[in-house]
Amino acid sequence: MAALLPEVRLGTTESSQVALELASDGVLRYVWEGKFGPMLIEARSGVAYVNGERVTSVAELKVESPLSLE
Repeated sequence: MAALLPEVRLGTTESSQVALELASDGVLRYVWEGKFGPMLIEARSGVAYVNGERVTSVAELKVESPLSLE
């Protein structure tokens, strides 16, 4: 069983909504309050997700592209 990771909340803290717990087994989560609204950033099993959508890593882009990204 993976250990619970700490919550990290960035951005504004003033809200009428009650904050939800972010901690879960093996998942690192950040909530980013940006200019265009909140964003949920997660790392699950070494894979990044933003608002539930998988993020393509630079390593994957290097394999997919015939051009060098360096």
